[in-house]
Amino acid sequence: MTNQQKWKKLSGLLNDIEAYYRCVGKVAFDMECVAPPAGMEQAGEDMAILGKKIFAMTHAKPYVRLIEELHADHEGLTDIQISAVNYLYDRWAKEKNISAKLSYEMDCAFNKAYTDWLRAKQASDFSQFRGSFEKVINYTRQTVLLRDEQKATVYDTLLDDYEKGGSIEQLDAFFGALKARVIPLVKRIAAEGKPIRSDFLSRKVPIPQQEAFSRYLLELEGLEKDRLVLMTTEHPFTDHYGRLDVRVTTHYYEDSFISNIFSTMHEGGHALFMQNEPKALYDEHAADHMTSAMHECISRFFENIVGRSEAFISFVMPKLKELSGDTFADVSERELFEAVNIATPSLIRMDADELTYPLHILIRYELEKAFVNGAITVDDVPRLWNEKYREYLGVEVPSDALGCLQDVHWTGSYGYFPSYALGNAYGAQILRTMQKDFDVYAAIRAGDLKKIGDWLTERVFSIASLTTPDEWIRAVTGEGLNVEYYLDYLEEKFTKLYELK
Repeated sequence: MTNQQKWKKLSGLLNDIEAYYRCVGKVAFDMECVAPPAGMEQAGEDMAILGKKIFAMTHAKPYVRLIEELHADHEGLTDIQISAVNYLYDRWAKEKNISAKLSYEMDCAFNKAYTDWLRAKQASDFSQFRGSFEKVINYTRQTVLLRDEQKATVYDTLLDDYEKGGSIEQLDAFFGALKARVIPLVKRIAAEGKPIRSDFLSRKVPIPQQEAFSRYLLELEGLEKDRLVLMTTEHPFTDHYGRLDVRVTTHYYEDSFISNIFSTMHEGGHALFMQNEPKALYDEHAADHMTSAMHECISRFFENIVGRSEAFISFVMPKLKELSGDTFADVSERELFEAVNIATPSLIRMDADELTYPLHILIRYELEKAFVNGAITVDDVPRLWNEKYREYLGVEVPSDALGCLQDVHWTGSYGYFPSYALGNAYGAQILRTMQKDFDVYAAIRAGDLKKIGDWLTERVFSIASLTTPDEWIRAVTGEGLNVEYYLDYLEEKFTKLYELK
């Protein structure tokens, strides 16, 4: 049998496996967006049962044999097929020592953790999540330690899972550079920055008007409506079930319209990536293999570099006023631009300004590193969370809901949070390269975000799933990740905004 014949057999198996994965994803989407509270546990059990089927299919001897044989000898395969095989083999190597029983138990525990987290957040009571939290951490450690290949620590292994080549050593240096320049800038703004008007940010905007504006923003970003769904959830996210089914979620607050604006811009960035990976990658089972930071790079790019720019505010202000009536009749473009960029230490990561945002990620990184590697227990998390918010951001945390329960991530993943900060740095570096090809902010001011999307599709989306992060950023920008571009971008923007000397 030739390797192409083997690939054809493997491709047939993958078609079935991916169908089950899509079904699990759709049940998860339903659970987070429309399922009644009483039905969430059943949805979790349904996903666990489907997970058992996926486990059996991905551990069946014919499937495993094909992956191992094609990984050992891929002569005659295309570059895309080789990339898909390498990805599948790497995933198999990480999962092969996990039993069916353990896999099912984990699925049940992780799904229950989501419902417990949601209940705990609504009650603002960490103790209601504590048991599930500890169980998920223990399962995570257990599965990592079952692998044949081990990194320096369990958390190093998880970082490498999300960002190939990632490690504590790399991130300690990265966040060290951030701390050295961001914290002093935040303090300068507090001491010397000019006052910025913000009274209008809490004016009520009816949810139907916010939803209409969200749909306008997604269309402006270049998303195809017939391949897109917009819904609401407690914690916004974006997912897709093939390139023709992309689903964006947001959360509306009547008295905080900007929260939805930038949540939608962020999730729309993810959706743009999902809609614009090459069809050939989907056809050959090689799509959606980019790292988390690559994805966050695009979402943060549209949320901040585009969305919070003066050029973008200038373009969308007329539409915002049209939809909201006289709500912002007394607000100028400049005042709105300054207000959506106010750099004030706050409690909530998702609503954090562009400057203090990486400090929120730093706190989560330091806590994850500690509890995953066993340096602290889950009981230490609320106290340490509050202490770090006081130390880095100078704010007092009044409740668990506004503190360590605010994010959904710890119901099932560790090592993801640093991706947000890395994504910001990638985005600033990509902006610098993009500006060599055309005037980015002139395009934004004209509302021509398609020009940006087309550039990203050709230069960024086309290769992300086929490369490591280092290969990818070098191919896009000509050099490895350089955090200084991001820090220069922040300093230039906020020094000018606050008229610092």
